[in-house]
Amino acid sequence: MKTSQDPVRDYLSAVEREASALPADRRQELLADLSEHIEVTRAERPDAVIGEILAELGDPRTIAATALAESGTGPAAAPGPAWGGSGEPVRRGKVHPLVPLLMLALAQLFGIAFPDDGGPLVGGLVRITGAVLLCTSVHWTASRKVIGFLLTFGLPSVAMTVWNLSEGGPKGGGPALAANLAVLVLASATAAWLWRVRRV
Repeated sequence: MKTSQDPVRDYLSAVEREASALPADRRQELLADLSEHIEVTRAERPDAVIGEILAELGDPRTIAATALAESGTGPAAAPGPAWGGSGEPVRRGKVHPLVPLLMLALAQLFGIAFPDDGGPLVGGLVRITGAVLLCTSVHWTASRKVIGFLLTFGLPSVAMTVWNLSEGGPKGGGPALAANLAVLVLASATAAWLWRVRRV
């Protein structure tokens, strides 16, 4: 009997086979998420046996059944543990994915609309809350959360801090409005991308 030389490839092929009823883009996203999880786990636990890591993920049939049930293209998932990124059962998000995205995309509007009446403070609090909800959400992979956090929170925060602390920065409403609009466009574009790549 022929033994497999690449158990990861065999495992992912089995998931792909079982999930053949999924739309192609959702199936590829599922495989990419599983592959990323395997790579991260191997990096974090270099001494772990690959069979152990794959066993923690769960049976390919169960993973496929869960993905099919979530997408509405298959029957309810079979009993047993489903993949949730760390060998734990899949968690349902308590907060709709649109909530953090709207908070991150629209936080800048407070500063634009009420520049002298506490708008920047309120906008900052909304942005922080949105970033926390994004980072704790189950709707995105870790790498997508990092990208989303950097583009909607990290980069704008650094830019605004440098702007406010700079003595030689441009003065007046025009440049400030242009900077605020640039941050708004960046955050909105990133939120739109996050919405497209979210886990269903």
